[in-house]
Amino acid sequence: MTIPSLSNDSISSLSKLSYADIQSIVADDFEIMDKQVFGSLNSKVQLVMSVSQHVINAGGKRMRPLITLLCARMLNDEPSRQAMHLAAITEMLHTATLVHDDVIDESGQRRGKPTANATWDNATAVLVGDYLIARAFNLLVGFQSLPLLQLFSDGTCDIAEGEVLQLQHQHNPAATEADYLSIIDGKTSRLFMMATQGAAILQDQTQYLSALADFGQHFGNAFQIIDDVLDYSGDSELMGKNLGDDLAEGKPTLPTIKALELLKDSDKDNYEQLRIAVQTGKTPNASELIDLVRHSGSLAYCTKRALEETRLAQQALSHLPDNRYRKGLYQLTELASARLL
Repeated sequence: MTIPSLSNDSISSLSKLSYADIQSIVADDFEIMDKQVFGSLNSKVQLVMSVSQHVINAGGKRMRPLITLLCARMLNDEPSRQAMHLAAITEMLHTATLVHDDVIDESGQRRGKPTANATWDNATAVLVGDYLIARAFNLLVGFQSLPLLQLFSDGTCDIAEGEVLQLQHQHNPAATEADYLSIIDGKTSRLFMMATQGAAILQDQTQYLSALADFGQHFGNAFQIIDDVLDYSGDSELMGKNLGDDLAEGKPTLPTIKALELLKDSDKDNYEQLRIAVQTGKTPNASELIDLVRHSGSLAYCTKRALEETRLAQQALSHLPDNRYRKGLYQLTELASARLL
């Protein structure tokens, strides 16, 4: 299968394609994996079980474990309990990072549902997030694979460093695009890379590790840039959060970084207004600031960058086995990018 370039026409043709369609390619595997996410929780402490079940129930589409399942089938089209188990572990790690994010951001809701820190308290949420990470590694030991443990231990360190780097640049109007890419490489893209490469290690198909890493990194970058664009242009009800939340939290996202860069020489007054908002987190005129970012040309630039990262992810797929599972991964990249249009 030749990997075509992404175009507006190809994206608009996806109007009938849904996430459920892609998930259906590995429907049986996905159903077993989903049950394993819950079945792997075995704490003797009832509060740990209650909070863990709460945050997992509030989870999203299980995209990272879906990618693991698609990659495993792409490399060896047979049911693999180990791949399903690894996919469940990947989701457990992802859930832990969300719990910690909600505490850092002081979020009361995620996807329209109360967060763990809002339902209980910050201390409980942090400790249960720690439990989920510890439990994930406890389960990884069961594979008796040092390369797999190395992949996940290195990756988890990178995720934590990405989160700390984001915190370091919080309310920093001088943050650059390079800073942003370093942040999202860690906090977002690294887990996508773990989801893809873990499948290759399990299937003993390590010749594909490089291509899978490229796919995971570029898809993760595109996915995060798209999310950050939608913070200024999306539907707040669909996203489960208010537009402009990233700005109010002082997060160094690409739309804000690029808007400051574009305004610095062309519109000093609006540049200063946006700079102060980023630095202080005070956004009483949030709608005005959102319009400012929208009209700066920043979102057009970010959309272009997201599509570039999507194309790079698709190019990486051309080095992988050609089958319906690879097609599912390709469709996943298109579906993600279609959110921009």
